[in-house]
Amino acid sequence: MNKLKWFTLIGGLVIGVIAVILVKLGNPGNMGFCIACFERDIAGALGLHRAGVVQYIRPEIIGLILGAMIFALFKGEFRSRGGSATFLRFIMGAFMMIGALVFLGCPLRDILRMAGGDVNAVVAFIGFALGIATGVFFLKRGFDLGRSTNHDHQLGGFVLPAIFAFLLVLLLCATSFSEGGPIFFSQSGPGSMAAPVAISLIAGLLVGAIAQRIRLCLSGGIRDFILMRDNTLLLGFLGIFAGALVLNLIFGFFNFGFTIGGGAKPQPVAHTAQLWNFLGLYLVGLTACLLGGCPLRQLVLSGEGDTDAAAVVVGMIVGAAFAHNFAFASAASAINAETALLSIGGPGLYGQIACVVGIVFMLIVGFTHREKA
Repeated sequence: MNKLKWFTLIGGLVIGVIAVILVKLGNPGNMGFCIACFERDIAGALGLHRAGVVQYIRPEIIGLILGAMIFALFKGEFRSRGGSATFLRFIMGAFMMIGALVFLGCPLRDILRMAGGDVNAVVAFIGFALGIATGVFFLKRGFDLGRSTNHDHQLGGFVLPAIFAFLLVLLLCATSFSEGGPIFFSQSGPGSMAAPVAISLIAGLLVGAIAQRIRLCLSGGIRDFILMRDNTLLLGFLGIFAGALVLNLIFGFFNFGFTIGGGAKPQPVAHTAQLWNFLGLYLVGLTACLLGGCPLRQLVLSGEGDTDAAAVVVGMIVGAAFAHNFAFASAASAINAETALLSIGGPGLYGQIACVVGIVFMLIVGFTHREKA
């Protein structure tokens, strides 16, 4: 392999190790890093939804954006730019989040879940890859959301990083603007499970810098492999899987199967409704391919000054609010207290409808947006 491929593989290994260490230090199981879940937690902390078990300003997301921004400035790659179907990207970001919350995780968490032995994530990965393959079909037909342009002034590119830096201040000061009002912090559930703030922030800074340097993007990796048989970006996620797998085995976190212990216990924050595991990440894969980047990549691009990517990030946060306020998000598998039986979990009727509507909407976008001759 050439130098870039080795660097990409090693960068992925480091991120995989960081993710499992964060779990060891307090983050939810198989969720050392999850862009969708952590943005959902931030939406809850800001009061955009009232699901009390998923409310926390996640320092990892703040660190990731700031780490990408700092490294982009250092490398001279920060440029304020945008103007490519910005509002449409916002809506696509919302649907990408809905798909992720139907699955219960972003593509990065899908890799981490597989590295923890969760076979439900394998089903979802197949859906994710087929979603990208559908997106590649549209790319070959000339799909285009329009050109973005460099801005005359750089201020616009700093707006989203500045907002997240402000969120860090709110987190550190545990700010409450009114009695019973934002900022909210979960007292139980996944939102209450977190590594120490300083370590989480440093981890985010490191992951942001690494992801910016190696252009880490799972949807881009699968897209490039289908189009050009280029496996460079895929090596980054192979590294994440390998690093997380080894550390999961060392820490005793690895539990192979759809459930733990032959059905006695659910996988951490997961469900076994396989059709919706598949379709949830199919929607994410299709949307990510048409947007030009997975949820992780959108955060990195926004740190580099891309205001279109910033619109996607804000769209995902708003999408998380809709997902919980309108019962689109899936329920995790759980043991019934009365019967002691394990529930399947998954999305309710509204979540199923939202996921299918999202897929149909993205197919319409794919067919209608073509580059002019």
